[in-house]
Formats: sequence, C-alpha cells, structure tokens
Amino acid sequence: MNTASATVQAVPMPVVTAMASREAPALAIDCQIATLHYGDFLAVRDSAVPIESGKITGFIGPSGCGKSTVLRSLNRMNDLIHGFRFTGHVHFLGQDIYAKAIDPVVLRRHIGMVFQQPNPFAMSIFDNVAFGLRLNRFKGNLAEKVEKARRGAALWDEVKDKLKANGLSLSGGQQQRLCIARAIATEPTVLLMDEPCSALDPIATRRVEELMLELKERYTIAMVTHNMRQAMRGADKTAFFSVDISQGGRTGYLVEMADTKQIFEAPREELTKQYISGQFS
Repeated sequence: MNTASATVQAVPMPVVTAMASREAPALAIDCQIATLHYGDFLAVRDSAVPIESGKITGFIGPSGCGKSTVLRSLNRMNDLIHGFRFTGHVHFLGQDIYAKAIDPVVLRRHIGMVFQQPNPFAMSIFDNVAFGLRLNRFKGNLAEKVEKARRGAALWDEVKDKLKANGLSLSGGQQQRLCIARAIATEPTVLLMDEPCSALDPIATRRVEELMLELKERYTIAMVTHNMRQAMRGADKTAFFSVDISQGGRTGYLVEMADTKQIFEAPREELTKQYISGQFS
C-alpha cells in the first residue's frame, strides 16, 4: 500500500498526457483510500470508489461524511490543505496520480473540477473560458476552443454577443455554466463536480442537470450532491458515505456503492436504507 504526501511536484507528466488520448478503459479512476488525514485528524477511512468511464457517479451522505474530501482526492486538490496525507492509491487510467513524477497542474487538465459556488474570475467571459488553455500554453486557435467550450456548456446563445462583458455580470446559473465551460475547455477526461447546483435556483439547477446528462456523452463525471433526487435523476452509480463517531471524532467512510437504482430501491446496508428513507440527514 502506497503512502502519498501533499507535496506538489513541478515536473512534467508525459505518461498521463499520452494515456489520456487512448481509448478509455472501463475504469477511469480507481480510488482506494484506506486512511486520509489532515494533520492528526482522520477525515476518511475505508473508501473504495471506482469511477467508471462514460458514466456519472454520485456521492451522497450526511454533512461531514467525507464526500467532498474523497472527490478532491481524485485530482489532488487536497494537496492545497496543510497536513494532508493518505494511505491507499488513486489511479487515473492505470497510473498513480500521487507518484513523484506527476505534476498536479497538468493532472488537473485531464481531471477538471467545478465547485459548489460559481467562481468566475473578474475578467471577461472570453478570458474566463480561455484561462485554463492559456495556463497550459495552448498554441492552437484559442477563439475556436473557447466557442466550442461555451457551446458544450450550453452558454453560446446567451453570451455570444457579449464576450467582453465581465463574467461576474452573469446570473448565478450562467456563472456556473461559465465555470463548466472553463473546466471543459481543456477537454478533460474526467469532470469533478462538488455540489454544482447547491447555490442555484430550481430553474438553473434543472438546466445544469440537463447539461450534465449531455456532457456524459463526452466526459466521465463524479458529482457530490446533498440532493438525493438529483442523484436519482442523473447518476448511473451512487456511493453512499456516512460518519463514524465511535471514537469521539467524525470520520467519513463508504457504506456501499452500487447502481443508482439499487441504492435507492434495494440497498444492501441497513444504514443506507435509513438514510434514503429520511431517518437521518
């Protein structure tokens, strides 16, 4: 079992770059977390979460159960938190993403992320979408790439005539789709979404959910959600996490993972039955 540290390595990642261009295997990410700590705090234990290619995997569970922590482990966002360390492995297309040769910045080009709160930059709509491309020193037709990303994020018709407008001038739902456009502009293999609709109104939420189903045709998606109906509507696979308080702390762990239909209609574990029936939240 490997032990990974949070040290950021500023070296090339040619293997992942090459592998990402191959035909996708059945499993995009093999995540096996034995223990995950922030300093002395055991945040997550015993969580094996395979992310299948071409599918949406939903993470559900009560607050503090480690859903977002596990999600951030999939593209090394936890590296940015002091004291982060874990035992286990995370393999992307068969390669250990925590190996010393891996550059996390390059990795995140292949495993993009959309956050809970829309976070457009204080710059034009065009520059927001082009940000990752410029960061990765894209040398091709930038305008073409930006247009493709905006179309892919269902943001073309609404902003095609105001690309110089500040991204912060958009509505909340538009801002989130702008962030999705920014994430897919680099054409990642996997898209991570951490409660992407929690700050949106019902109409904007529905549009983003529809967009996720469209994006599944081109990307593998892993999504954290507090909305069980959202997982039922959109996820192919669902992982249910809970919280262990037996040792006086709050440690998240995976209870079970299966096809979404099975999780919500015939879960194996009693704890899952209690959660989806609303006995606790």
